[in-house]
Amino acid sequence: MDVYCSKQHVNNEKNRFCTQCGEPLPLAVGQVVDNRYRIIRHLGQGGFGRTYLAEDLNQSQQQCVLKEFAPQVEEQQDLEKAKELFEREASVLKKLQHPQIPRFHASLQVQLSNKDFFFLVQDYVEGENYWDLLESRTNQGQTFSEQEVVKLLQQMLPILSYIHSVNVVHRDLSPDNIILRQSDKLPVLIDFGAVKQLPASKGFWFTQLGGIRTILGKKGYAPEEQLRQGKAFPSSDLYSLAVTALVLLTGQEPQKLYDSYQGHWRWGEQIKVSPKIEAVLKKMVEYKPSDRYQKADDVLKDLQFYNSATKPINTHMTKLKTMVVAPGHKRVKTLVGKLHNKTQMVAQALPLPVWLRPFAVSLVGTSVIVLTLAGTWAVVNAVVQAVSSISIPAISSPKTSRDSDSGEKPSVSNQENRGNQIIRRRQDLEIPEVFFTKMVDQNFYTKNPQAKGRTLTGSSEDTALRKEWFAIAQDVLNQLERANLSTSARRKLGSYSARDYDNWRRQAQAGQLGNYTIKQLNEDTNKKFDRLFPGQRRDNEKLDKQTLGQIWYALAADQISKVESAN
Repeated sequence: MDVYCSKQHVNNEKNRFCTQCGEPLPLAVGQVVDNRYRIIRHLGQGGFGRTYLAEDLNQSQQQCVLKEFAPQVEEQQDLEKAKELFEREASVLKKLQHPQIPRFHASLQVQLSNKDFFFLVQDYVEGENYWDLLESRTNQGQTFSEQEVVKLLQQMLPILSYIHSVNVVHRDLSPDNIILRQSDKLPVLIDFGAVKQLPASKGFWFTQLGGIRTILGKKGYAPEEQLRQGKAFPSSDLYSLAVTALVLLTGQEPQKLYDSYQGHWRWGEQIKVSPKIEAVLKKMVEYKPSDRYQKADDVLKDLQFYNSATKPINTHMTKLKTMVVAPGHKRVKTLVGKLHNKTQMVAQALPLPVWLRPFAVSLVGTSVIVLTLAGTWAVVNAVVQAVSSISIPAISSPKTSRDSDSGEKPSVSNQENRGNQIIRRRQDLEIPEVFFTKMVDQNFYTKNPQAKGRTLTGSSEDTALRKEWFAIAQDVLNQLERANLSTSARRKLGSYSARDYDNWRRQAQAGQLGNYTIKQLNEDTNKKFDRLFPGQRRDNEKLDKQTLGQIWYALAADQISKVESAN
């Protein structure tokens, strides 16, 4: 069986490193590490290795996280340095005893394929990270409210106060490193891979490996002193937490919220919060570390005034959501518009799909519309015309200068018919709109990379791209029809997650599926998937979790239902 690295280089399954680029290869599902931890699935990947969900065979198959530490070094002295850094990180994690930090279990040194591998073992936290939660909301034209964000700050600051009290700075705080724990709905701070203990004499830490200085932190979330100089203070974490709050409030990337030319955040523009909360967040994101809050407890004190009963500013009601997102973007982009309150109330009452309502608002409340998607104008027009319970003017493509001179309008009848056909087919199959749009968009930009980031209108110069978008939409519907999924499986497309797979695994282990095993489920699902999408699957972790990965889960769900019916 072939194994692929993240760059899709082919390797033998017995290899631990890619023979072409040297990247550590993933451990196989079912492999047992240190005669104790069986790999269930791959959770993620970082610069020094991968993270796995595993089961502890010595603890009644309790689930845990196995974090691999496999730096790409060959020299013995570099390996020794890597081991030293690993042990130092493990010693820091051992000190952290907080209910909202995954509990540290053990550190391991294991020989695989005659090479040393190091692993950290920690609690597995079941839940969704705030990046995914935000993405789910932006798909519906919403973001986190001010009240929700303040509550998150009040729940996260005690965690930072604790780790700073033991001279530890996280250095990688962002929405994807905070999980909303399912059991108690509390945020949990994860991924302490960037954490370093602060030497009392210096106040910061440089990682030296193979003569290369490694500075950790995400661009946009980490402050300048961390990204440029590798310095990290408690106020650096407070800066990152504030940026996280701004992203959750606005649904925008940090780079969109900061004017790098003027050197200031876009307060009152993209960022709209109450004055007192703005004052707190402004102090947290000051450029100079000395100008920020120095302690998490100081921020908490300044948040005590916040009255949860006070109605927060509703930021998501002023967003117009677009349909097309280029691959690689992590969330649906939004266009910020100002709409009259009455117009908003009308939009909420319209019997339209969620994604269409903002466009209906634009039609009622404004006189000019710019549609920024491949094919969107025709689809919207078709849907609006199909809704008989409201009266909304039809959308026609914007005129070009040539059209304006001649007084002629481009014909849209063919596009309208195709749009109607696509909508009827999707509705008949009961496929969720958000999933369908993402699937089409991903294929569109893969085939048309030159169109990425480009604004498409209804003008004649974009006709070819609009036709291409519709053609891809038809192909996606054909593929989904060939999949022969059950109605329930199709309805859930876009909502499947790793938790579904974990539930199926538990059912198999408990004997609820008879003699059917999780290995058989993987094999049966892979066969069906490969017939539908030949060459697309390298391993299940490489599938886009929001598009092809959803179809894989849907096929597996139907297979589970079939097995349950037979037992």
